[in-house]
Amino acid sequence: MEKIKDYLFLHLSIMIFSFTSVFSKMASQEFNAGGLKNYRVYLFISLMILVCFVYAICWQKIIKKFDLHIGFANRSVYLIWSQIWAVSIFGEHLSARNVIGLFVVLAGVIIVALNGETQ
Repeated sequence: MEKIKDYLFLHLSIMIFSFTSVFSKMASQEFNAGGLKNYRVYLFISLMILVCFVYAICWQKIIKKFDLHIGFANRSVYLIWSQIWAVSIFGEHLSARNVIGLFVVLAGVIIVALNGETQ
């Protein structure tokens, strides 16, 4: 049960970190709309920095509970979260190649996690 909590914390932290791409895109959109005079550019940049700070603290706690190869393999789930946000927040469309790539990433994470548990 403890290992499940650790994995949930790991993936929650990765999900939180994935918001850096959301805030980055929002900052870019605001910059395109109003340039550096637009205060929302700075708001989204500040949110990106805040998310990175929170993630850094969480990562330090997580890395104590996992082998490095498991922790870093699971970080690639960031790509899946980024695609989820791209579709749900920005209305982007996934191509078949995107979906296949996400399944490859997910399969790799599962293989590394299962391999790490057996060792």
